[in-house]
Order: sequence, then structure tokens, then C-alpha cells
Amino acid sequence: MNEEELKRRTKEFAHRCIKLCKSLPNNDLGRLVKGQLLRSSTSVASNYRATCVAQSKKSFIAKISIVVEEADESLFWLEFIIDETLLKKEKVIPLMNEANELVSIFISSRKTASRK
Repeated sequence: MNEEELKRRTKEFAHRCIKLCKSLPNNDLGRLVKGQLLRSSTSVASNYRATCVAQSKKSFIAKISIVVEEADESLFWLEFIIDETLLKKEKVIPLMNEANELVSIFISSRKTASRK
């Protein structure tokens, strides 16, 4: 997967999370989870773009590490939605799968960059 495909994929992940957040209940817990998931999922996309213009290997590794953390945090909030039965599992699982795949991709990229 090339840089442009990953830019598109991370941006689409953010859009899908935004749509999911619109379905969360409008109560204290729903609003809390919504804010956290919106922040972390959009951060995946924006920080990946920053990674693409990193000025050095050290900067790339630092920025890709942020992407890994934010994708994993997004996964946490998606799991939490299921744990708290805020939405039906079937609605959340596809996004959990995507978050897992993104975490794996970016961990692999970080490992590759660290070896060079």
C-alpha cells in the first residue's frame, strides 16, 4: 500500500468514525465517547499526513508512533462502545477491524524505519 492509498484510507477511517459517532446516544457517556473517538480517529488521518512530510527519519518515527497510538486509542473507544452496549456490535466491528489493520500497518512501518 502506498502513501496516497494510506492517506485515503486513514481519512476514510476518520469519516466512518464520525458517522458512527452521530449514532451514539446523547447522554453523558455517549458524549464522552463521541468526543474521544472523534479526536483520536481524526488524529490518525491528520498525523499520518504529517508523517508523509517528515523531514528526517527520527521525525518520521516520532510521527508514525503518534499515528499508532491514536489508531490504538480509536480501537479502545470502539471496543468501549461495545462493552457499554452503546451501539450494536454489528455496527462497530467493521471499524474495529479497520483500526486493527491500521495499527498493524503503522507498527510495521515504524519497525521498518527503525531498522534502516
